[in-house]
Amino acid sequence: MILGLLKEQGAEQRVALLPEIVSKLVEAKVEVCVETGAGVKAFQNDEAYSDVGAKIIKREDLLKKADLFVQIGEPDEELIKTLNDKQIWLSQYNPLWRTDLVKSFQSSGITSFSMDSIPRTTRAQAMDVLSSMATVSGYKAVLQAANELPNFFPMFMTAAGTIRPATVLILGAGVAGLQAIAIARKLGAQVEAFDVRAAVKEEVNSLGAKFVEVEGAIDDSAAGGYAVEQTDEFKKKQQEAINNHAAKADVVICTAQIPGRKAPLLIPTVAVERMRAGSVIIDLAASSGGNCELTKNNETLIHHEVKIVGQSEYPSQMPIDASKMFGKNVLNFLQLMIAEDGSLNLNFEDDIVKGTCITHAGEIFNERVKSVVES
Repeated sequence: MILGLLKEQGAEQRVALLPEIVSKLVEAKVEVCVETGAGVKAFQNDEAYSDVGAKIIKREDLLKKADLFVQIGEPDEELIKTLNDKQIWLSQYNPLWRTDLVKSFQSSGITSFSMDSIPRTTRAQAMDVLSSMATVSGYKAVLQAANELPNFFPMFMTAAGTIRPATVLILGAGVAGLQAIAIARKLGAQVEAFDVRAAVKEEVNSLGAKFVEVEGAIDDSAAGGYAVEQTDEFKKKQQEAINNHAAKADVVICTAQIPGRKAPLLIPTVAVERMRAGSVIIDLAASSGGNCELTKNNETLIHHEVKIVGQSEYPSQMPIDASKMFGKNVLNFLQLMIAEDGSLNLNFEDDIVKGTCITHAGEIFNERVKSVVES
């Protein structure tokens, strides 16, 4: 098999595979061809790739030669048109949102895999790019909040008096939220966290944060860690609780997202207007509408002296370690499909391979994506 590593387009600074990962693929008898300059923005020059056995070639030659293409970002329609139905695409192209790309791959007969569709199972954890990138986002969100806030994060006792610690409210206690809790606590802030899943309370408390509880929730202990639909009365109480805690917070970090759906609205405009002047909202759900009603993706705005940062590109801002994590996830996934002689084995008997495949042989292979496209 010939694997083609493509250079990311636009402002993306990561690269899908660092040289250290490429070396593992070469050891597995895979021929790796790297587009000229693919790793430059992640501080990896062409020589670093050639030193581990990769071939450096121009983009137009790579597109004709490779059997399987790997990149992080979404392909554009023009790129898809250059591929043939014997070639395979692997990236993170968000098929539940980008149904146009799904249809293009389907009509072209191209087999495509999207790493954000990896099944959420114990066996697949080592391939979970969403969790890996959420770790980066949670970390960077707190650092930016600390930088934007006109106050200290930790308590200081000085000759000029005592400085109280900042209060940070984390909305959503998934991977990004838990990472944000850990970093905010390390910086000395007082941290509160809210999540609709009562099952995460123990994790929140173990990191030194206070879990914001709302009485009257429907028991979700049998839901496998997922949220369950609550009553309208509970939702009203929930919103009131969030609004009240946000009003007392110096920083609110929003992380709540639902794959394939608009992000839940947790901070309405009226809540923003109750917050302290100079406080900061970091909204990691910006790309899917935002948890804050006023969020604009990849923009920073000020409303009633509250700074609202809509940011969905934090992983790109930490290109070396984010690329390392992404690449290790990709390697672990590819190892399910690489035969002993280095050839490609599309083993659809494997639940992870099958679940990550979006299109194959002119059909939409992933049932969840298929239901969205055909709805």
